[in-house]
Amino acid sequence: MLTQTQQHLSTLEEYRKLEETADFRSEYHDGEIIAMTGGTINHNRIIRNLGRVLGNLVRGKEYEIFLSDLRLWIPAYRRGFYPDVMAIAGKPILNEDRKDEVLNPSLIVEVLSNSTRDFDRGKKFRFYRSIPTLREYLLIDQYEYSVEQYVKNESEKWIFQEYESADANVSLVSLEVEMLMSDIYEGVTFEDEVTE
Repeated sequence: MLTQTQQHLSTLEEYRKLEETADFRSEYHDGEIIAMTGGTINHNRIIRNLGRVLGNLVRGKEYEIFLSDLRLWIPAYRRGFYPDVMAIAGKPILNEDRKDEVLNPSLIVEVLSNSTRDFDRGKKFRFYRSIPTLREYLLIDQYEYSVEQYVKNESEKWIFQEYESADANVSLVSLEVEMLMSDIYEGVTFEDEVTE
């Protein structure tokens, strides 16, 4: 006879308390705490490159770049995520005055892995689209030159664009800047990457 174990759902307060002292990060999915997997060398190289390049491109502008240690809270779905990169226009809006949860990115970037690519393109993007300030979503493949870009236009429709050339210019509409594909992938070696 099979028995079904009952899943324990955690309150948001329990989750936040765990996150403050945890040795690793977890996401919050409406009561469910999901441990995050570690990143690969290429994943980390791409995030490092984006932080450096975007930081330089927006210097003196109203945008601030945040890397993967800052939690994004999505009230409509009661979800807490750690996007790989976020850009916020103006001042960060803190959720409940917490210093570790923001509500207002204008750009979100996720570096795709084999284990997360379907979720990042599907449900996670649906959750992200509920953020009123979000204007652009970038998905970067760590295994080949490939950047998928979704931009919300004036009619509130999401427009898709793809970049696959190593010498392409990626135009970030939300930040009003352009960056080279070669800057995104600097130091990335596809043949050395072990797929997950």
